[in-house]
Amino acid sequence: MSDTETSGYQSREGEDAASEEGEASSTANLTQLLALLERIERHNPRISVDDVLAAIGRRSFGPMLLVAGLITLAPLIGDIPGMPTLMALLVLLTAGQLLAGRRRFWLPGWLLKRNISRDKFDKALPYLKKPARWVDKLLRVRLPWLTGYWGSRLTALAGIAIALAMPPMEFIPFTANGAGLALALLGLGLVARDGLVLLIGFGLTAATFAIVGANLF
Repeated sequence: MSDTETSGYQSREGEDAASEEGEASSTANLTQLLALLERIERHNPRISVDDVLAAIGRRSFGPMLLVAGLITLAPLIGDIPGMPTLMALLVLLTAGQLLAGRRRFWLPGWLLKRNISRDKFDKALPYLKKPARWVDKLLRVRLPWLTGYWGSRLTALAGIAIALAMPPMEFIPFTANGAGLALALLGLGLVARDGLVLLIGFGLTAATFAIVGANLF
């Protein structure tokens, strides 16, 4: 991926993953998540994956899924070659560990060290703020059973399916954006405990796969 550093360092584990009761997170909507991202230390000229995860917290799967989707969708950031594949790897690792029942998420050091310029990061965030406020007005607790233990596992399976398909999507116009939107909806459904948003995310996942299949076969 261009505009990144690849030097590795000692990998480290995150904090507790989602509990069996569902997704516990201080982030309840898009606006709150974007505010957390804005507060990343401003003196650093580059923003790493580790910086982002430290800002949103490592306590649950939902915020990680949401951030991966937003980064894939974001202008200037999602357009960086290899960025969708990097986000796919993040989703694949965390979703797989959630399904395996790990109490802590582990990510390799070389992945945590991947970074982009602060300038691109700051320019991309304003593009997300206006739609975030509109989306947040539509969120409410609906079908909460879909966001609990089994719902989060089903969402993890959908995330893995999307992640596995994202690398070839970089060569099919606009399909990576569809995957990013699906990931964002799945993550948002978990953090907001909105099962309807999750169902829409599942539907978009199926539609994205249908488009990719039509282009490949």
